[in-house]
Amino acid sequence: MPNWSPTPAVLALSLAAVRPDPALEALLRRWLALGLLAVLLVPALRGSSALLGWWPMWLVAMPAVAWWALHRFRLPSLLRTARRRRRGGQARRRVVVAARLPAARAA
Repeated sequence: MPNWSPTPAVLALSLAAVRPDPALEALLRRWLALGLLAVLLVPALRGSSALLGWWPMWLVAMPAVAWWALHRFRLPSLLRTARRRRRGGQARRRVVVAARLPAARAA
């Protein structure tokens, strides 16, 4: 049984080529937009119910997280540009020449 596992860079390249399902993305976008609009326009939906709990979580937060998960939890482009890789080759070890200690003096 091979014990090879791809590096994170290989996984990122292979996962970046996969596009999310457009129908599911459209559904989640509509759900998020309508939920946000409903929470903003209907004051009763800013509260909670005994059966479902806090309404804004189900109408806004859950669709937003599902949409983010559909895009494989990628960060927005503003945050991605801050983490650039350095250019150049791999770092080399320095060759350290050990300094010779002076011989111990006899007293």
